[in-house]
Amino acid sequence: MKVAEPGNPARRGWMDRQGLRLDAKPYLSGAFATQRLLERLPVEKVLLKEVTAGHAGGLYNGPMFKRVYLTDPDHSVPFVGSKDMLVADFSALPRLRKSDALSRQLSYLKLGAGMTLISCSGFNAGRRSYVRPDMAGYWSSQDVLKVVPDQGKIQPGYLHAFLASRFGEALVKGKVYGSAVKHIEPHHIEDLPVPRFGDVVEGEIHELVQEAADLRTEFQAGLEAATRDLFRTAGIEDLLDLRWHERGRDLGFVSPRLSALSLRASNYGGRARELREALESVPFRTLGDICEGGELKRGNRILRVEVEPGQGIPFVGQLQAFWARPEVRWIAQPENVDLTAADETIMVGAQGLPSESGLFGRAVLVTGDKWTQMGYTEHFLRVRSGDPEYSGAYLFALLRSEVSCRMFRSMMAGTGPQSINPVLRDSFPVPVLTQPDRDRIAASVRAAHKKRDEADVKEDLALAKLEEAVTG
Repeated sequence: MKVAEPGNPARRGWMDRQGLRLDAKPYLSGAFATQRLLERLPVEKVLLKEVTAGHAGGLYNGPMFKRVYLTDPDHSVPFVGSKDMLVADFSALPRLRKSDALSRQLSYLKLGAGMTLISCSGFNAGRRSYVRPDMAGYWSSQDVLKVVPDQGKIQPGYLHAFLASRFGEALVKGKVYGSAVKHIEPHHIEDLPVPRFGDVVEGEIHELVQEAADLRTEFQAGLEAATRDLFRTAGIEDLLDLRWHERGRDLGFVSPRLSALSLRASNYGGRARELREALESVPFRTLGDICEGGELKRGNRILRVEVEPGQGIPFVGQLQAFWARPEVRWIAQPENVDLTAADETIMVGAQGLPSESGLFGRAVLVTGDKWTQMGYTEHFLRVRSGDPEYSGAYLFALLRSEVSCRMFRSMMAGTGPQSINPVLRDSFPVPVLTQPDRDRIAASVRAAHKKRDEADVKEDLALAKLEEAVTG
């Protein structure tokens, strides 16, 4: 139940400004309190539509259309949906058929650096994201609302910082409507007030946001370089261009490894067997061997009791762990159960359905103070090396690859939500390289994650400067 604040009750006059909407959200979301705060600021305010430019005035989403996905990079483009826009690593994005993307109907959905994206449909409606340099040339879905700044009037980083701040969040989410499926349309936000603080303040905020975006681009490039380095050094670089769906379907095959371990056909599929044989064609150790003395198991199942922020432990779900800035829930710390993860623990999505857009088999690395202080859901397979010569950073360069994802998906067990067969999991082959090679690859992964953490710091500083400008 939503309850109005006694000192700030909803008023009849507010309803006229919301088109006589009778649902509670616009009046109790903080949107009106934020509007009054901005109205009292002794600075210039402009409407959002006055500082945007481009297709449809710079505020638009797109039409519904049939999506045809391809895997060949020559005939497809990376495609960003309302959840994909939040992730840190874009290497697993689906790819939309290029001929459709370049058509008159969809060509304007091409992203450009400096845009702000707002999810405008579904459970996540109202979340914001900044288009960093390496996203230029991606296409977006109709569920993503684009805000294109007029750079002759406002700097992109400043506009994004305002929309991403608590003030922008209150204003944007106050416009969300719908019960089962949430929505926002471009005309709902075109009149949002944007305060102006002068070139100096806005320039500092823009530079911080842009530097953060550049660092996230370098983070992405660093991870991809580390994975390429591992496969090329091991002599199996042909696996980098996997083309999984072009390898034919696993129909009518014969397995030479059939055993009582499993009678499930997908555990013996020909495509996954070829990947395993390729990894075993070079010197290797098994994942179970490397993680002996470390950790290779699912997390602990607990009763989740939600508490006020700061009263328990920040808890990350399987979806949010892959976001650039995970949104946490606060839950009570369970007795005698440690939900946190040691530095350089790899979290692999290990429960769910193996859809092409799903997280089953995908990996994320826990490293850095912020990430090691959070608790993680039991749905992750925790991979922590027990051998100091095989660091978690080195293992992550392998386990984040498409090859590893497909192999984990070939190890499924269960009927409803799938899990990973523990025996097959332990036998996962890990290429053995020289110690200098392993150290070099691990250093690349660590350097990339440091840039991710630096990006977080710069974004936080940008929002702090904006907060100070508004409230100071």
